[in-house]
Formats: sequence, C-alpha cells, structure tokens
Amino acid sequence: MAETVAERQDIASSRRQLLRGLGVMAMAGFLAACQVVPKSSGPATPPPPPTGDNVGPGLPTDTDRHRVALLVPESGTNADVGTAIANATTMALLDSRTEKVRITTYDTALGAAAAARQAVADGNKLILGPLLSEDVAAVAPIARAAKVPVLSFSNDSSVAGNGVFIMGFVPGQSVERVVAYARSKGHQRFGALVPKSVYGERSTAAFRAAVAAAGGTLVSIESYDRSATALTGAARRLANAGAIDAVLIADSGGNAIRAVPVVKSGGSKQILGTELWNTDAALGGNAAMRGAWFASVSDGLYGQLAAKYRTRYGKAPYRLASLGYDSVLLTVRIARDWKPGTNFPTSRLLAADGFGGIDGIFRFNNRGIAERALEVSEVGAGGFRVIDPAPVKW
Repeated sequence: MAETVAERQDIASSRRQLLRGLGVMAMAGFLAACQVVPKSSGPATPPPPPTGDNVGPGLPTDTDRHRVALLVPESGTNADVGTAIANATTMALLDSRTEKVRITTYDTALGAAAAARQAVADGNKLILGPLLSEDVAAVAPIARAAKVPVLSFSNDSSVAGNGVFIMGFVPGQSVERVVAYARSKGHQRFGALVPKSVYGERSTAAFRAAVAAAGGTLVSIESYDRSATALTGAARRLANAGAIDAVLIADSGGNAIRAVPVVKSGGSKQILGTELWNTDAALGGNAAMRGAWFASVSDGLYGQLAAKYRTRYGKAPYRLASLGYDSVLLTVRIARDWKPGTNFPTSRLLAADGFGGIDGIFRFNNRGIAERALEVSEVGAGGFRVIDPAPVKW
C-alpha cells in the first residue's frame, strides 16, 4: 500500500477504499512477464491490521509486508513531478494486487538527508528515489550505513554504485543506439551538435565511443551555450566542417528545429537525436525534421498507463511517472522471495535476465546503471514511426 507520513494511521482503511473503487489495468501479459502475482477475478482481500511494536512515531512494524520508502519532492519546484511518480507507485500497487509491500512517501523538498534518516528510522528496507542527483548524493551515505539499497529515478550515472542503482534514462545509451543504427544503414562520417552542459558532456563522450565502436569516422563536434546566436553559429560551423553524412543533435526538439535548416545548408545529412525527442510532438510539424531518427524507450505501454492515469487523476502524468510504476513492479517481483523484516536482497537486482516494465525490458549492470532496450523511431508528418523495434529479451 502507499501512504504519506501524515496518513500512516489511516493506511489500512484507505487501502480498502481504493481497492473497492478501482479496476485493474489491462496488462495481464505484461505483468506476467514481470512475475507479478496473478490478478484474481474478485476484489483483493484487505490486509490484516498491522501487529507488533511501533517503530518511530506511530509507524507499526509489519510482520507480513515489506516496508519500502518512496523519496520524492511533494512540495517546491518539482512537486508536480514527484506527485506524478508517487501516484504511479500507487497505481502499480493496485494493479499488481500485492499484499506484501507497504510504501511510505517522504518529501525530499524538505531535505533529502532528513527524509532518508526518517525512512531508515521507520524501518524501511528499500528506498525508491530520490529524483535529483544531488538528493541521491545526500541520501546514499545514510542508506548505505543502514544497509538499505537505493533505487533512484536519476539518470546521472556518476551517483550510481555502492548500493545505489539508477533507473533514469541515461543519455549515452540513446546516443549509442541511434549511432549504431545509422552506421548499419551505411552512414560513415559523423558530426554532432551538443550543448555546453552536463548532458552535453555525457552525450559527447558517448558519441565518440559509439562512432568508434560502430566503425564510423568522427568528423566534428560543435558545442554551444544556450542562446539562439550560439546555436546558429555552431550549426553553421558544422555545416562547413566537410563531408558529413549523419549529424547528432543532443538537445531538445525545439533547439533541433532551429539548428537543422542551418546544418542541412551544407548538404543533405541524416539527422539523429536522443531520448529528449520522445515527448516532443512539435517535431513532426516541421518539414526539415521529417526523416530524422532518434532512440528512446518504447511508448506502447506508457500510452496505456497515461490513459489510466488521466482517468484516475484528471490530468496527464509526467513521462517520468513510468519509473515509479516500474520500480514497484520490480519490488513486487523480488518480494516474492524476500522475507519481511530482513534486508533487501540487493544481488537480485543484478539478475542477468533483467526486468520488464512500462518502458520495456531493462537490467542493471555491475555499476548499478539500468541498461535499457531502446527502439529507433523516425519523425514523420503524422508523428513518430518505429523503424527498428526494441529487443524483447536480453
């Protein structure tokens, strides 16, 4: 069940009301692949009232359920994103009909370290979140000292490892996938436009490695600060850099739209993008962008999740909500063989066959970074078309 700290005393009653009032998402095949407990035809049996001694202020010790903490911003600048993730975790609990997991939400906007200390004091054995890399850095030593693993929603690979696992969409994987696909289609000489930012730096490193691994030739990489003048200047330098037949633009769809006409002024080029384009519907409305390729997680199952979310909460979710949903499915799968009250079996996160989720299959490498199966899509007038599907198994 999902609860906020303020609602701990009413959690059993709220759970029963939610289960009576809501249906289950039509993802039977998907959930089976994730090894979630099968759905029953009737309503789920409400959990028994918690027993045992209290741990912390008003928080009971569960003898039959796993205590899991969700650390997300519930106030402040990123409250809407945190709320969407929290809502998605509630949906996953209901959809999986699990009675083995109890989730308590802690607001990182009030202090990530304080939230982590409270989560540990409350007896949680696994932390889902936090969202921001700086919050992960604050939470990690507290969780590590308590032998509580962290399953973060960050995409910053620098904070992964030593008990911290990240589920976010790492930009380097998208770059590697689309470059490899372009090379398989005969493109040989590569160039790139990248912003002067942490994202740009990581995309640049991934691009260099991907071009070399694919047997291509790296001709030029141009960087720019976030201004229209700088972007245009970098695009013009790249257009005049010599024979290039494929150009990566590691930036938002809006900046790609501004840069592409200038890049193509030096001759026809295949335009490549990253996962940042996945949610940008404006790309298909720009003629210069049509035919561009980008790699990202699949949106097939996410569309179903988003539709159900809108029905339940009255608005569209943030795209990152899928990370909250999938983190619960992963937890439920492992909870089948995890004894309540014991330490979380961290080694299970390194399963070679990985996990399935809303965003497709993924697995964690030995650095704690989620490796994802990505698809390649093409921008068209009517939207995006998948031209190279994501693998369905490792």
